Amino acid sequence: MLQLNTKPEPVEIDPAKSAIVVVDMQNAFASKGGTLDIAGVDLSDAPRVVRTTRDVIDAGRSAGVQIVYLQMAYKPDLSNAGGPHSPNCHKELAMNLMRSKPELSGKLLTEGTWDSEIVDELVPLPGDLVVIKTRYSGFAGTTLDSQLRVRGIRYLIFAGIAANVCVESTLRDAYFHDYWAVLVADATMPAGGRAIYDATLFNVESFFGWSVKSEELCMALCERREQAARVDG
Repeated sequence: MLQLNTKPEPVEIDPAKSAIVVVDMQNAFASKGGTLDIAGVDLSDAPRVVRTTRDVIDAGRSAGVQIVYLQMAYKPDLSNAGGPHSPNCHKELAMNLMRSKPELSGKLLTEGTWDSEIVDELVPLPGDLVVIKTRYSGFAGTTLDSQLRVRGIRYLIFAGIAANVCVESTLRDAYFHDYWAVLVADATMPAGGRAIYDATLFNVESFFGWSVKSEELCMALCERREQAARVDG
């Protein structure tokens, strides 16, 4: 077991039974010209979050941790968006933008579009698990739970955008599915101001899991890799 310097108290994870869950690190949410940018959300912190997430992924891979990407994307005909009787079609940001601005129809969070693609800096590699989702939570209507369980995963380490929407929604669901959830606090950003991020951090640390700084996590994973190398040697 590997002890992490998490808040509100340290927690132990088993790297062999852990996955780093990269939530919606797509052009829609991290790039100028994407859905959040069109909606007027401040993306000035996004480049830092992308770099930090890259560091976390690299450290995880080096320690043999499974990398999981969640990717929000609708079919071009929106047949998996829920239809007019679903609240998803009335509350989800891309749905609202495409409805209010017809020129954006089929361009936001739609399969095969630039908006839906994972940012270039974080493109998945062979062996990474990519799960397409159509709701805020990565567990809703997907094979995520079964894919994790068949791999023996019990500990989930979260990074991504947006902290208060898809990241928190998936982390909450992870808790309900009896996974140990750890949020990398500086590898995420909210859709909104600092107070919103603080609320997510409070919810995670108080009720649903733990938080850790990327530097602490990467250091612990690198130490584990070096220990394993010495044993193998």
